[in-house]
Amino acid sequence: MLNLYGTIKNHPGIFRQFSCRESLISIYNCPIEKKFEDVWSQYNYIIYVVEGRKIWHTNQGSFDLKKGSCVFVKKGASIIEQFFDVSFCLVMFFLPDDFIADVLKAKTFIKRSPDKKHGTIMPIDVTGTVLSFFHSMISYFDSLPEPDPYIHAFTFQEQGLTIAANHRNGELLSYFSSLIQQPQAVALQRVMEDNFCYNLKLEEFARLSNRSLSAFKRDFQKIYNTPPGKWLTQKRLDHALHLLTNLNRNVSEAAFESGFENPAHFSRSFRQHFGQPPTAVKQQIPV
Repeated sequence: MLNLYGTIKNHPGIFRQFSCRESLISIYNCPIEKKFEDVWSQYNYIIYVVEGRKIWHTNQGSFDLKKGSCVFVKKGASIIEQFFDVSFCLVMFFLPDDFIADVLKAKTFIKRSPDKKHGTIMPIDVTGTVLSFFHSMISYFDSLPEPDPYIHAFTFQEQGLTIAANHRNGELLSYFSSLIQQPQAVALQRVMEDNFCYNLKLEEFARLSNRSLSAFKRDFQKIYNTPPGKWLTQKRLDHALHLLTNLNRNVSEAAFESGFENPAHFSRSFRQHFGQPPTAVKQQIPV
Protein backbone atom coordinates (compact mmCIF):
# COMPACT_ATOMS: atom_id res chain seq x y z
CA MET A 1 0.00 0.00 0.00
CA LEU A 2 1.09 3.56 -0.67
CA ASN A 3 2.19 5.41 2.48
CA LEU A 4 0.64 8.81 1.82
CA TYR A 5 2.54 10.65 4.55
CA GLY A 6 5.85 8.97 3.78
CA THR A 7 5.55 9.55 0.03
CA ILE A 8 4.98 13.28 0.51
CA LYS A 9 7.49 13.71 3.36
CA ASN A 10 10.29 11.94 1.49
CA HIS A 11 9.86 13.83 -1.78
CA PRO A 12 10.01 17.57 -0.96
CA GLY A 13 11.20 18.27 -4.49
CA ILE A 14 7.89 16.97 -5.86
CA PHE A 15 5.43 17.88 -3.10
CA ARG A 16 5.66 21.43 -1.80
CA GLN A 17 5.52 21.22 1.99
CA PHE A 18 6.12 22.85 5.36
CA SER A 19 6.68 20.87 8.53
CA CYS A 20 6.61 21.32 12.29
CA ARG A 21 8.10 18.23 13.95
CA GLU A 22 6.07 15.36 12.47
CA SER A 23 3.16 17.62 11.52
CA LEU A 24 3.19 18.44 7.84
CA ILE A 25 1.19 20.54 5.41
CA SER A 26 1.49 19.97 1.68
CA ILE A 27 -0.13 21.03 -1.57
CA TYR A 28 -0.09 18.78 -4.60
CA ASN A 29 -1.90 18.10 -7.82
CA CYS A 30 -1.99 14.34 -8.23
CA PRO A 31 0.54 11.88 -6.75
CA ILE A 32 -1.57 8.83 -7.63
CA GLU A 33 -1.33 7.24 -11.06
CA LYS A 34 -3.94 4.46 -10.77
CA LYS A 35 -7.72 4.71 -11.02
CA PHE A 36 -7.91 3.04 -7.59
CA GLU A 37 -5.02 3.27 -5.13
CA ASP A 38 -4.78 1.67 -1.69
CA VAL A 39 -3.22 4.23 0.67
CA TRP A 40 -2.52 4.53 4.36
CA SER A 41 -1.10 7.09 6.74
CA GLN A 42 0.26 6.67 10.27
CA TYR A 43 -1.01 10.19 10.99
CA ASN A 44 -4.45 11.77 10.87
CA TYR A 45 -4.88 14.33 8.13
CA ILE A 46 -7.13 17.17 6.99
CA ILE A 47 -7.98 17.53 3.31
CA TYR A 48 -9.08 20.74 1.65
CA VAL A 49 -9.94 20.34 -2.05
CA VAL A 50 -8.86 23.35 -4.09
CA GLU A 51 -10.19 21.93 -7.36
CA GLY A 52 -11.23 18.63 -8.92
CA ARG A 53 -12.67 15.48 -7.42
CA LYS A 54 -11.60 12.26 -5.71
CA ILE A 55 -13.56 9.62 -3.81
CA TRP A 56 -12.17 8.23 -0.54
CA HIS A 57 -13.51 4.68 -0.06
CA THR A 58 -13.40 3.43 3.55
CA ASN A 59 -14.79 0.47 5.45
CA GLN A 60 -17.56 2.79 6.66
CA GLY A 61 -18.63 4.10 3.26
CA SER A 62 -17.47 6.31 0.40
CA PHE A 63 -16.88 10.06 0.56
CA ASP A 64 -17.05 12.11 -2.62
CA LEU A 65 -14.69 15.07 -2.18
CA LYS A 66 -15.06 17.98 -4.60
CA LYS A 67 -13.96 21.59 -4.80
CA GLY A 68 -14.44 23.24 -1.41
CA SER A 69 -14.72 19.95 0.52
CA CYS A 70 -12.89 19.91 3.85
CA VAL A 71 -12.69 16.72 5.93
CA PHE A 72 -10.66 15.13 8.71
CA VAL A 73 -9.43 11.59 7.96
CA LYS A 74 -8.42 9.31 10.82
CA LYS A 75 -5.05 7.64 10.56
CA GLY A 76 -5.30 4.30 8.80
CA ALA A 77 -6.08 2.97 5.34
CA SER A 78 -8.51 3.77 2.56
CA ILE A 79 -8.89 3.42 -1.20
CA ILE A 80 -8.71 6.56 -3.32
CA GLU A 81 -10.59 6.71 -6.60
CA GLN A 82 -9.53 9.43 -8.97
CA PHE A 83 -10.88 10.90 -12.18
CA PHE A 84 -8.41 11.61 -14.95
CA ASP A 85 -10.74 13.86 -16.96
CA VAL A 86 -10.45 16.72 -14.44
CA SER A 87 -7.45 18.47 -12.89
CA PHE A 88 -7.06 17.99 -9.17
CA CYS A 89 -5.39 20.01 -6.43
CA LEU A 90 -5.64 19.68 -2.67
CA VAL A 91 -4.01 20.85 0.53
CA MET A 92 -3.22 18.16 3.12
CA PHE A 93 -2.49 18.88 6.78
CA PHE A 94 -1.05 15.86 8.66
CA LEU A 95 -1.69 15.81 12.42
CA PRO A 96 -0.10 13.15 14.68
CA ASP A 97 -2.10 12.04 17.73
CA ASP A 98 0.35 13.59 20.16
CA PHE A 99 0.27 16.93 18.32
CA ILE A 100 -3.53 17.05 18.72
CA ALA A 101 -3.29 16.02 22.37
CA ASP A 102 -0.57 18.57 23.18
CA VAL A 103 -2.51 21.42 21.59
CA LEU A 104 -5.90 20.56 23.05
CA LYS A 105 -5.45 18.78 26.38
CA ALA A 106 -5.61 22.00 28.42
CA LYS A 107 -8.69 23.32 26.64
CA THR A 108 -11.96 23.16 28.59
CA PHE A 109 -14.18 23.21 25.50
CA ILE A 110 -13.25 19.66 24.49
CA LYS A 111 -16.21 17.30 24.83
CA ARG A 112 -15.60 14.33 27.11
CA SER A 113 -16.98 11.27 25.34
CA PRO A 114 -14.02 8.94 24.78
CA ASP A 115 -16.13 5.79 24.35
CA LYS A 116 -17.96 6.98 21.23
CA LYS A 117 -17.22 5.20 17.93
CA HIS A 118 -16.04 7.74 15.38
CA GLY A 119 -16.25 7.68 11.62
CA THR A 120 -13.16 7.24 9.49
CA ILE A 121 -13.87 10.54 7.72
CA MET A 122 -15.45 13.52 9.50
CA PRO A 123 -16.57 16.72 7.78
CA ILE A 124 -15.14 20.04 8.92
CA ASP A 125 -17.26 23.17 8.98
CA VAL A 126 -15.55 25.54 6.55
CA THR A 127 -15.67 28.91 8.28
CA GLY A 128 -14.04 32.04 6.94
CA THR A 129 -11.11 31.46 9.28
CA VAL A 130 -10.56 27.90 8.04
CA LEU A 131 -10.80 29.02 4.43
CA SER A 132 -8.33 31.84 5.05
CA PHE A 133 -5.89 29.39 6.62
CA PHE A 134 -5.76 27.14 3.57
CA HIS A 135 -5.55 29.99 1.11
CA SER A 136 -2.78 31.61 3.17
CA MET A 137 -0.89 28.31 3.04
CA ILE A 138 -1.27 28.24 -0.74
CA SER A 139 0.25 31.71 -0.93
CA TYR A 140 3.17 30.53 1.27
CA PHE A 141 3.87 27.70 -1.16
CA ASP A 142 4.19 30.22 -3.98
CA SER A 143 6.60 32.48 -2.10
CA LEU A 144 10.32 32.40 -1.40
CA PRO A 145 12.09 32.12 0.95
CA GLU A 146 10.27 29.60 3.11
CA PRO A 147 8.69 31.10 6.27
CA ASP A 148 10.42 30.68 9.62
CA PRO A 149 9.65 27.29 11.29
CA TYR A 150 8.29 29.18 14.31
CA ILE A 151 5.55 30.55 12.06
CA HIS A 152 4.72 27.00 11.00
CA ALA A 153 4.35 25.83 14.60
CA PHE A 154 2.19 28.77 15.61
CA THR A 155 0.02 28.51 12.48
CA PHE A 156 -0.51 24.76 12.82
CA GLN A 157 -1.49 25.04 16.47
CA GLU A 158 -3.77 28.01 15.82
CA GLN A 159 -5.60 26.11 13.09
CA GLY A 160 -6.09 23.07 15.33
CA LEU A 161 -7.58 25.25 18.03
CA THR A 162 -9.83 27.07 15.55
CA ILE A 163 -11.33 23.80 14.31
CA ALA A 164 -11.69 22.41 17.83
CA ALA A 165 -13.41 25.53 19.10
CA ASN A 166 -16.21 25.27 16.52
CA HIS A 167 -19.24 23.54 18.08
CA ARG A 168 -20.37 22.42 14.59
CA ASN A 169 -17.42 20.01 14.50
CA GLY A 170 -18.98 17.94 17.28
CA GLU A 171 -17.89 14.48 16.11
CA LEU A 172 -14.38 15.71 15.50
CA LEU A 173 -14.19 17.28 18.96
CA SER A 174 -15.28 13.97 20.47
CA TYR A 175 -12.55 12.15 18.55
CA PHE A 176 -9.94 14.67 19.71
CA SER A 177 -11.09 14.02 23.26
CA SER A 178 -10.64 10.27 22.81
CA LEU A 179 -7.02 10.79 21.77
CA ILE A 180 -6.37 12.52 25.08
CA GLN A 181 -8.28 10.13 27.31
CA GLN A 182 -8.44 6.64 25.82
CA PRO A 183 -6.34 3.80 27.30
CA GLN A 184 -3.65 2.29 25.09
CA ALA A 185 -5.58 -0.98 24.86
CA VAL A 186 -8.64 0.81 23.46
CA ALA A 187 -6.46 2.71 20.97
CA LEU A 188 -5.00 -0.54 19.65
CA GLN A 189 -8.43 -2.14 19.34
CA ARG A 190 -9.77 0.83 17.40
CA VAL A 191 -6.86 0.66 14.98
CA MET A 192 -7.48 -3.03 14.34
CA GLU A 193 -11.27 -2.77 13.97
CA ASP A 194 -10.96 0.20 11.62
CA ASN A 195 -8.27 -1.30 9.37
CA PHE A 196 -8.35 -5.11 9.45
CA CYS A 197 -9.84 -5.33 5.94
CA TYR A 198 -6.86 -3.57 4.35
CA ASN A 199 -3.70 -5.37 3.33
CA LEU A 200 -1.46 -3.66 5.87
CA LYS A 201 1.67 -5.30 7.26
CA LEU A 202 2.09 -5.93 10.99
CA GLU A 203 4.77 -3.23 11.07
CA GLU A 204 2.22 -0.76 9.70
CA PHE A 205 -0.41 -1.76 12.26
CA ALA A 206 2.25 -1.21 14.91
CA ARG A 207 2.96 2.32 13.63
CA LEU A 208 -0.77 3.11 13.55
CA SER A 209 -1.01 2.11 17.21
CA ASN A 210 2.11 4.17 18.14
CA ARG A 211 4.15 1.10 19.09
CA SER A 212 7.27 -0.74 18.06
CA LEU A 213 6.57 -4.07 16.35
CA SER A 214 7.61 -6.07 19.42
CA ALA A 215 5.44 -3.95 21.74
CA PHE A 216 2.52 -4.23 19.32
CA LYS A 217 2.73 -8.05 19.24
CA ARG A 218 3.05 -8.24 23.02
CA ASP A 219 0.13 -5.90 23.71
CA PHE A 220 -2.02 -7.51 21.02
CA GLN A 221 -1.53 -10.94 22.60
CA LYS A 222 -2.57 -9.55 26.01
CA ILE A 223 -5.73 -7.92 24.62
CA TYR A 224 -6.94 -10.59 22.17
CA ASN A 225 -5.23 -13.70 23.58
CA THR A 226 -4.09 -14.67 20.08
CA PRO A 227 -1.30 -13.59 17.71
CA PRO A 228 -2.16 -10.65 15.40
CA GLY A 229 -1.54 -12.60 12.21
CA LYS A 230 -4.01 -15.32 13.20
CA TRP A 231 -6.59 -12.76 14.35
CA LEU A 232 -6.33 -10.82 11.09
CA THR A 233 -6.82 -13.93 8.95
CA GLN A 234 -9.92 -15.02 10.87
CA LYS A 235 -11.36 -11.49 10.94
CA ARG A 236 -10.86 -11.06 7.21
CA LEU A 237 -12.38 -14.43 6.40
CA ASP A 238 -15.43 -13.74 8.56
CA HIS A 239 -15.81 -10.40 6.80
CA ALA A 240 -15.51 -12.10 3.40
CA LEU A 241 -18.25 -14.56 4.37
CA HIS A 242 -20.48 -11.65 5.34
CA LEU A 243 -19.83 -9.96 2.00
CA LEU A 244 -20.62 -13.13 0.07
CA THR A 245 -23.79 -14.10 1.93
CA ASN A 246 -25.31 -10.75 2.91
CA LEU A 247 -24.02 -8.11 0.50
CA ASN A 248 -24.07 -10.09 -2.75
CA ARG A 249 -20.37 -9.68 -3.52
CA ASN A 250 -18.77 -12.10 -5.95
CA VAL A 251 -15.70 -14.07 -4.87
CA SER A 252 -13.15 -11.65 -6.32
CA GLU A 253 -14.87 -8.64 -4.76
CA ALA A 254 -15.12 -10.36 -1.37
CA ALA A 255 -11.43 -11.26 -1.47
CA PHE A 256 -10.32 -7.73 -2.38
CA GLU A 257 -12.61 -5.99 0.13
CA SER A 258 -11.37 -8.27 2.91
CA GLY A 259 -7.68 -7.54 2.43
CA PHE A 260 -6.66 -10.53 0.29
CA GLU A 261 -4.61 -9.46 -2.73
CA ASN A 262 -4.12 -13.03 -3.99
CA PRO A 263 -7.42 -14.76 -4.96
CA ALA A 264 -5.84 -18.22 -4.82
CA HIS A 265 -4.59 -17.59 -1.28
CA PHE A 266 -8.03 -16.32 -0.33
CA SER A 267 -9.81 -19.42 -1.67
CA ARG A 268 -7.33 -21.73 0.04
CA SER A 269 -7.63 -19.92 3.40
CA PHE A 270 -11.42 -19.73 3.12
CA ARG A 271 -11.71 -23.48 2.53
CA GLN A 272 -9.40 -24.31 5.44
CA HIS A 273 -11.44 -22.07 7.75
CA PHE A 274 -15.01 -22.86 6.65
CA GLY A 275 -14.63 -26.34 5.18
CA GLN A 276 -15.70 -25.36 1.66
CA PRO A 277 -14.48 -22.95 -1.03
CA PRO A 278 -16.04 -19.50 -1.42
CA THR A 279 -17.50 -20.49 -4.80
CA ALA A 280 -19.53 -23.24 -3.09
CA VAL A 281 -20.83 -20.80 -0.48
CA LYS A 282 -21.81 -18.37 -3.22
CA GLN A 283 -23.69 -21.09 -5.13
CA GLN A 284 -25.78 -21.92 -2.04
CA ILE A 285 -27.19 -18.40 -1.77
CA PRO A 286 -30.77 -18.20 -3.13
CA VAL A 287 -31.11 -15.97 -6.16
